[in-house]
Amino acid sequence: MVVDAKTRPANAGTLASRLGDTLRRAIASGQFPPGTKLPSEAQLTETHGVSRTVVREAIAALRADRLVEARQGAGVFVLDPPAATPAPLSIDNIDYARVSSVIEFLELRTAVEVEAAGLAALRRSPAQEEAILDRHYAVQACLEAGSPSSDADFALHLAIAEATNNTRFRDFLAMIGKNVIPRAALKSEESEADQAAYIKLLNEEHSAIVTAISAGDEEAARSAMRRHLKGSQSRYRALLREQRQFVR
Repeated sequence: MVVDAKTRPANAGTLASRLGDTLRRAIASGQFPPGTKLPSEAQLTETHGVSRTVVREAIAALRADRLVEARQGAGVFVLDPPAATPAPLSIDNIDYARVSSVIEFLELRTAVEVEAAGLAALRRSPAQEEAILDRHYAVQACLEAGSPSSDADFALHLAIAEATNNTRFRDFLAMIGKNVIPRAALKSEESEADQAAYIKLLNEEHSAIVTAISAGDEEAARSAMRRHLKGSQSRYRALLREQRQFVR
């Protein structure tokens, strides 16, 4: 029997994400086998004590994950589980010790993530918007505590990619990996003043991206992401020039 979403802890996430998780478990357990029809919006609303808006958001998330499909005039049906996913493409020629190699991948990320930010502004669900905000604040917390932030930073960019509701954007970032997040592969001595300035700048750049996505401003989101990644390229190019001076 499906667990009533009202019995979930209040801090478990939004109603839509909790209902989505409940339905995912029901599908995975075989309660709703492939080809079967999910309960109607009205039935889910009554069973789980939520609004139709919440039900629609939960179903939209399941559709984005290719677990179900909506059939015009018939309802929402569970899909066959995807075939075993082949090993993801690997990029095995990136040398994280070479600044020039990191710059090359930052350029590639810029081409992809600028569009991702714009699509996220247009397509994000409330649950996805909440996830982006949570990841943004997690990066801030790491920076303010002086702890490594590359994992949190990568999680923020993944959340933005997921909010495009086009899985290819997330797949692309996952293939490249977190090591091309600015400074994840950067090893240099810096003064406290330089570190503080970088923390302030990174917060401002991330805030601009997140604010634009939250506001649904497609062009502002693209512009903010482009500025962020172009800024990262500039910082790495400055480091490259500095390194080459010492090998002349």
